[in-house]
Amino acid sequence: MIDVQNLVFQYPNSSGCAVNDISFSVEPGEIFGFLGPSGAGKSTTQKILTGLLKSYQGEASVFGTPLNVATDRYYEDIGVSFELPNHYQKLTGAENLQFFASLYSGATRKPRELLDLVGLADDADMRVSQYSKGMQMRLGFVRALLHQPKLLFLDEPTSGLDPVNARNIRDLIRAEKSAGRAIFLTTHDMSVADELCDRVAFIVDGKLAVIDTPRDLKLQHGQRRVSVETLKNGTLEKHTFELADLGHNAQFQALLNSGTIETMHTQEATLEDVFIAVTGRALR
Repeated sequence: MIDVQNLVFQYPNSSGCAVNDISFSVEPGEIFGFLGPSGAGKSTTQKILTGLLKSYQGEASVFGTPLNVATDRYYEDIGVSFELPNHYQKLTGAENLQFFASLYSGATRKPRELLDLVGLADDADMRVSQYSKGMQMRLGFVRALLHQPKLLFLDEPTSGLDPVNARNIRDLIRAEKSAGRAIFLTTHDMSVADELCDRVAFIVDGKLAVIDTPRDLKLQHGQRRVSVETLKNGTLEKHTFELADLGHNAQFQALLNSGTIETMHTQEATLEDVFIAVTGRALR
């Protein structure tokens, strides 16, 4: 779906490259996470892939066609949800979707059905100027789904949403993946990336540090240990055991049989831990 080779982009009057010789690919039906702190080059890369920035070096192809020769037809096949809401404020939510639906040549989904998916059915006839930021974020998300695109670009899709609506958006993203769509997701929220992405790429200062699955990254950087908490005579105690030969560890076996265990888990690294270990940088 996406093939990028040795991509470079530098903004005018800038001393350095916003994107510096990066290469990656995205497969059909894959959720590909592009992760990094603010200013790392995430949004610049997405703007190149959506045709908003032109003067790049290297190669960038989508659907097998180089972006520098893509026609307006390209926008029939991609959907974009921006981090910052950008709607017509004097129109209602339904009118916004109806207007954007009119720009596509093919069949589109029904605006009110899309609004219902993100909990905006009761606000369909309210002017968007009266929407909260979270409501506008949800409206922007379903606008990207209007024309049933083959490829979705989602920039911080759960930013500013309460836990319930954020979970709903994540479920909708999974549904789009199940329908066979590829999704290019840019975020600095590692929990979202860990939950949704098939593969992730870490970008810092315009360069890619690593590309791999969240699971493999966490296994590579986690500790092969088990942490056990027990409650004995009102006192909480912590124990740590190596995973190697754990089944033959007499002390561990004794704790299992003691009935005092409160919690037990492996010491797996979080995706944010891995990011810091790999890049030497925090996310914010």
